[in-house]
Amino acid sequence: MTARLTTVPSAAGDGASPADGELAPPGGPASTAGPGPTAPPALAFDPADGIPQDDPWRTADWINRVGARTLAGRLGITFLEASPERLVATMPVAGNSQLYGMLHGGASAVLAESMGSIGAALHAGAGRIAVGVDLNATHHRAVRAGEVTGVATALFLGQTAATYEVVVTDRSGRRVCTARITCALRATRRKRTQGTTASPHTCTADSNR
Repeated sequence: MTARLTTVPSAAGDGASPADGELAPPGGPASTAGPGPTAPPALAFDPADGIPQDDPWRTADWINRVGARTLAGRLGITFLEASPERLVATMPVAGNSQLYGMLHGGASAVLAESMGSIGAALHAGAGRIAVGVDLNATHHRAVRAGEVTGVATALFLGQTAATYEVVVTDRSGRRVCTARITCALRATRRKRTQGTTASPHTCTADSNR
């Protein structure tokens, strides 16, 4: 998803809290974890070009195709709407659960960071990249089937940083997770000319989870 959506370490474990305060017993019923959908051919993307912004729905379709082979694509995350101010995406529970059969808290964190990072990249525009610098998530209830929906809303859109709140809900509209992500906005690095030695610590293109 991949306008330089850089992952930073975040404290998200298997986080989802059990519904009604009860844990399914270890070894009990778990959600079916099957392989994700077959990814369509990925499109080439140069971060320096920015993400096309025809309209929120066409932009979402472009993101889905470019990010088909990223972590977000492997988790089955599908963007439905994408603009600098608001993003909407879904993610299946199947294949993204933990041992108790509940949606893994880390999967909710991936959904949140993917959405916030793309929103920040859209805000940054061509010639700049968005890199995640902070992510926190609170898990409210368990989900064992179906899909969840994330809605990312911009809280701050500045020249050097962007912050989003991401609310994840289940198919009944109940809040599953609340997350906040902040991204730093930086200028893209020009491609080095032939014969120039790159620093081993230089990274000009990161994949989105």
